[in-house]
Amino acid sequence: MALRFIDFCAGIGAGRLGLERHGLQCVAYSEINEKAVTSYKLLHDTGSEIECGDLTKINGDTLPQFDIMIAGFPCQTFSIVGKRKGFDDERGQIIYSLIKLLKTKNIPYFIFENVKGLVNHDKGRTIEVIVKTLDDAGYDVEFKVLNSLNYGVPQMRERVYFIGVRKDLVLKEKRFDWPREMAMPDIKNYLVDDNNVISENVQKTLERYLNNKYNKGEYTIRQLLENEYSVLDTRQSDLRIYTGKVPTLRTGRKGILYVRDGKLRSLTGYESLLLQGFDREYAEKIRDRVSESTLLAQTGNAMTVTVVDALCKSLLDYVVEGK
Repeated sequence: MALRFIDFCAGIGAGRLGLERHGLQCVAYSEINEKAVTSYKLLHDTGSEIECGDLTKINGDTLPQFDIMIAGFPCQTFSIVGKRKGFDDERGQIIYSLIKLLKTKNIPYFIFENVKGLVNHDKGRTIEVIVKTLDDAGYDVEFKVLNSLNYGVPQMRERVYFIGVRKDLVLKEKRFDWPREMAMPDIKNYLVDDNNVISENVQKTLERYLNNKYNKGEYTIRQLLENEYSVLDTRQSDLRIYTGKVPTLRTGRKGILYVRDGKLRSLTGYESLLLQGFDREYAEKIRDRVSESTLLAQTGNAMTVTVVDALCKSLLDYVVEGK
């Protein structure tokens, strides 16, 4: 019988896909953002699953039994981009709702994800509290910062991942082995859209940007067009250029451009899904069915499918050795 999981803080279900690639079965999902739920249902077959809604209002006794909890719990309160209020913000308390459900259902394993900034938030005290609380709840916990760039997609995305094993299932002579890094794939297979050449208005905005006090004299559009598949990150101040990879996709990030066929193009929501590890068949399900701005935001808030895929394989290898 396939291992079962529930997708908490589900977003658009990137973590779910990473587990399903190994034959795991999703039995329920929890997401509070209505637009994300709409996209989730477009991307996944949820007909036989329980839609749990707000995580903080779930009665664990009503949930079906499951083997793995996966959650990309809210990162806004821990991110260097946010105000870093941590446990003083109610979103920072979501981790306690997850732990309560772990204990109620006596779940064997979990995979959690958050921003890299969680590691040093409040001088490292925040993550110490999280790990200590999970330990008190009966779990052996390991965490590590992984970069999606090293796990199957050409996106620079550092996130901290937690692997939890219920203490009675911990193997005495073996630790959990983090997945090995892999070669970065060719970015040409990800920047593939056709109808995304920038408009005249966007080009004029870019020209003004190139002439601001931070970028003046550094580049011209003609120079930028000389390098195929170069990626331009038009940050608030200075321009950053990457070759063969894209910067971290974020919910509020705009202005990622790239050069292909001698033309400047805007990164699309479809391409962002590919850069988060979604297969094309899944990306096609949602193309043109939600707004471009919505899809870009949702993709920026997602886990990377290929990283979760690699973590799931390592966890299953560990589980098999324990049998």
